[in-house]
Amino acid sequence: MIPEDLRYSSEHEWVRTRDGGEATDGVTVARVGITDYAQNSLGDIVFVQMPEPGTTVEPGDAIGEVESTKSVSEIFAPLGGTVVARNDALDSSPELVNSDPYGDGWMLEIELTDPAQLDEMLDGSAYAELIGEG
Repeated sequence: MIPEDLRYSSEHEWVRTRDGGEATDGVTVARVGITDYAQNSLGDIVFVQMPEPGTTVEPGDAIGEVESTKSVSEIFAPLGGTVVARNDALDSSPELVNSDPYGDGWMLEIELTDPAQLDEMLDGSAYAELIGEG
């Protein structure tokens, strides 16, 4: 099941936005994780490495790693901005990425430099087509 309310990258990251929140009004913050398809392909995730808050990222930058029992895969920034939060729960429970990739398994939050970049991302049906489920 591919959530329709998210945006997706061709590298299998998902993005959920929220406006305002802890940031100043008018700032768009995007929560980022990897898709169910990606976590399923990786297998049992045993370690997640993510950037610290304050790190500036550009779209396509390698910003972390996910280590599974099968392999190590890079995480790429789907959007540009500044990391404002990371999911510290993954330090002790990386398996949350497997059990709840769109919920408790989120990885980081980015304060977006250019929210218009969201329009360049895939919607749910385009992502489903990319992975052969469309």
